Amino acid sequence: MKKADKQSVHTKKLVLLALLSAITAVLAYYGGFIKIGGLASISLTLVPVVIGATLCGPFAGALLGAVAGAVFFATPDAVFWFGLSIPGTVITVMIKGILSGLCAGLVYKLLERFNRYLAVVVSAIVCPVVNTGIFLLGSLVFFMDTVSAGAAAEGVSVGMYLIVFFVGLNFVFELIANIAISPGIVRILDIVKKKTY
Repeated sequence: MKKADKQSVHTKKLVLLALLSAITAVLAYYGGFIKIGGLASISLTLVPVVIGATLCGPFAGALLGAVAGAVFFATPDAVFWFGLSIPGTVITVMIKGILSGLCAGLVYKLLERFNRYLAVVVSAIVCPVVNTGIFLLGSLVFFMDTVSAGAAAEGVSVGMYLIVFFVGLNFVFELIANIAISPGIVRILDIVKKKTY
């Protein structure tokens, strides 16, 4: 590949990453305002993270996850979590965002050579699973007093309380949205890319 072609590809990736960063920021900020039954926020934030991780690489996915995490701190939901633990919130939110994007990109790279479509679908699954898993781990490490008190008040186990009240429908929605939307957008961008070259 010629130097000019490499620069063109690099520039296009940077432009796509900038666009996905803006979309991630908007979705991260406004997603918290839409609630399902007052419990879970509807969040599409991980969709551009998966798209960036698959089209631009694992580090781009990590960067987009960091953008989502940083924007979260400006949302009304952040006030609740900061009230429990500021360092715990910062650590949990940033690590879950960064690692969910990084893992989605690494899984995509690993599976891409076998089947690109399958690689996108698996990445779309891995991203919310890692995101939610780290959130649950962070909740146990940093917010255990709140989790234990809530579980006792509801008369359920700590694990059940975490799944129902902390994760709830949000994980299910994120998983379905990622599986349904991310592969379709990646496919559309591939078609557009082929027609423009």
